[in-house]
Amino acid sequence: MKTFIKYALIVLGVILLDQVSKSMLLYLITGTVPLYGNAWDVVGYPYLMAHVFSWFNIVFTWNPGTSFSLFRALGEMAPWIIAGITGFIIGALSYYIVTRAKNSERLPLCFIIGGALGNLSDRIRFGAVIDFIDWHVGGWHWPAFNVADIFIVIGVCLYIINLVFRKK
Repeated sequence: MKTFIKYALIVLGVILLDQVSKSMLLYLITGTVPLYGNAWDVVGYPYLMAHVFSWFNIVFTWNPGTSFSLFRALGEMAPWIIAGITGFIIGALSYYIVTRAKNSERLPLCFIIGGALGNLSDRIRFGAVIDFIDWHVGGWHWPAFNVADIFIVIGVCLYIINLVFRKK
């Protein structure tokens, strides 16, 4: 039970960091923190909020698709289809953590689950995910992303490293 609570707190911490960062942006733009609504009614258009460095901006944009705006072409049903798939994946990973995961797998999987839940929360509440980190080098821009995405990528990388270096 102690182990479960530890990992549940990690997941909640990831969700909290993600949602607080997004709420701060919404507050700066709208003067309030809407709990739900149609994304484009909440903030109607993407825009540059701050040019921080020559290679880094804070922007505000909605992503109705998944990573790199994949599945955007599914139209109005995209958020719900993606939410269903995400919910299934979160459930499967959670079940794996509780039943069979090795200790070295749990932290990376908690990062992935926490990030997925952070983005799922946006998708359910607004129909799209808030992205705001704009990293670029020269004329090449990485697609905008958020704190949840960072934790998902870190979790995946740690999980792969764990697989590669795990002792048999």
